[in-house]
Order: sequence, then C-alpha cells, then structure tokens
Amino acid sequence: MKKLIAATVFLAALSGCSIYREATSTTSFTSANWREIATDADRERLRNWRKAWDEALPAAKLADPRAIAADPVLFDPDVALGEAALPAGDYRCRVYKLGKKGSGLSDFTAYPGFDCVVVAEGDLHSFHKMTGSQRPTGLLFADTKARQVFLGTLILGDEVSPLRYGLDQTRDVAGYVERIGERRWRLVLPWPAFESKLDIIELVPA
Repeated sequence: MKKLIAATVFLAALSGCSIYREATSTTSFTSANWREIATDADRERLRNWRKAWDEALPAAKLADPRAIAADPVLFDPDVALGEAALPAGDYRCRVYKLGKKGSGLSDFTAYPGFDCVVVAEGDLHSFHKMTGSQRPTGLLFADTKARQVFLGTLILGDEVSPLRYGLDQTRDVAGYVERIGERRWRLVLPWPAFESKLDIIELVPA
C-alpha cells in the first residue's frame, strides 16, 4: 500500500495528472488505443517481438541453461493464459535480461527483486518500477484478451522525473503484459535500447 500511495503522489506531481497522457509536446495522450499513440519505432519493436525471443532465448540458454530450465513457464514465449490485465496494487518484480547487446555483457542476467506498482488512472492503468537503476514507467493499454500493451519511458539512476514519451527514442520503452500463472504476470520488453535484446519483468503481488 505504501508503494501504491507513493506512485499516486508521484503521478499527481507531474502537472496534476499522469505525464503519459501526452505522447509528445503536440499530441495528447488521450486515446485508449495504443496504436494511435505509439511511435513508429515502438510499433516496430512490438511487431518484431517474436524475432527478439528467437534471437535472445537461445543465447540465454547457452549462457545459463540451468536458470532457463528452472523456470520454463517464464521463458516460454507462447505461454500466455488469457485475462492479462494487471490489477492495481503493489508487486514484487524481478528483471531478466536475455541476449546481450554489445561486448562485455552476458547473454543472461537475473536481478534480485524490486518494488513495482500498478495504479488505476481512470480508463487506464499505469505501471511503475519503483526501485533499481533502470525504472520503466508508463501506461497499460488493452490489446487482446491475452495481452496488454505497455508504452512508457525509462528513468535512470537518481532521476526523479520521467521524460515525456516520444521525445527520446533511447528512453522510450514498449512491451506487452501476459498472465503466466494464477497470480503471476510478466512484462516483456523486446529490443530495449540498452544492454539486451529482450527484457522480462516477472510480476507477483507483494
């Protein structure tokens, strides 16, 4: 509950409502249809989600076969169970980075748990990773019965405010939410700008 309150206050501080109601300085973030809001680059990321899995997962299996085999549901691209919508509330989330982008990195990296929160914002919900050095934050849009689409931006380091979506392609993030268990979801981010080819954020209620 404390994280939920903190996120609500954080959103209220952003000019009285969520900053994600504005996709750019000239386009209002008022539509509930993500296709009317997503940048061309993010549309391409979402179209090529399967290619991200196909490149990243085999590399991750070679880097750490035990970790991938230990959680076959989380790392199965086709496991969505339907009814994807994330309820508002506090979550414990873990980040997994698959398929390195650049030298000196690993093809599989698993991070310890972080604090995340989902906040109801009228007709939409917002998702926020509250702790860690890379913190995606943005809005969740209905797509199919088995999937929600996430559009947002990345807060880095000790920054306290996000950039407006659509202003910096390296900070924009796009992905999709799927339910993979009774009380378990994942946010999949294909082709992030930094470090990896595919990020998976596992979400379970706190």
